[in-house]
Amino acid sequence: MAIEREGAPRWRRRKEARPAEIIAAAGRLFADHGFAATKLDDVARRAGVAKGSIYLYFATKEDLFRAVVRSAVVPQVQVVRGMAEAFDGALADLLPRLLQGAASIIGRSDVFAVARMVIGESRNFPDLAKIWHDEVVAPVLGALSGAIARAQATGDVAEGDARLYAFSVVGPLLMAMLFRDVFAQASDDLPDLARLAEQHARCLLHGLPTAPST
Repeated sequence: MAIEREGAPRWRRRKEARPAEIIAAAGRLFADHGFAATKLDDVARRAGVAKGSIYLYFATKEDLFRAVVRSAVVPQVQVVRGMAEAFDGALADLLPRLLQGAASIIGRSDVFAVARMVIGESRNFPDLAKIWHDEVVAPVLGALSGAIARAQATGDVAEGDARLYAFSVVGPLLMAMLFRDVFAQASDDLPDLARLAEQHARCLLHGLPTAPST
């Protein structure tokens, strides 16, 4: 059995693992420093590969970001998307499950870190917004809009723009995500995403409860 020399570059020892290690290193650096400040030299150093090795798998830093999104976020999104597309019951049964799934995704630190970076840097790097839209936002909104449209066809949901209804469904969770980010150091009362998802589902299905008249 061959014995590895101490300090031997990792890229020599695990050639088949290079892409995953590069993606993982890039994800951590993007989360810590943002897209603009992350240099491919830093990614290579953290991944334990030569900088030239990155270009064997990713032509640009944007391509590397796309790979990070597909690794850290897309698998979670596909679960929620698949749930919405495959469900053939009543929307009242689907919405609580979808919202809890969305809350679980948004609450993940790695997902949240990437989302925060997109929000902060998409103006200077519009490709980031397009990647996030195409890989995350559009699939979720499309699946949810489709589920709402099917419910409208059976008379379970009132007429209206299904896509706008979808925005109404996910909006409070996104607002809570932003609140937790902006006011993390200023407030001791940050919204609990799972509880919000549960309560919002009840509100969507039964309306805002009112106190009994006295």
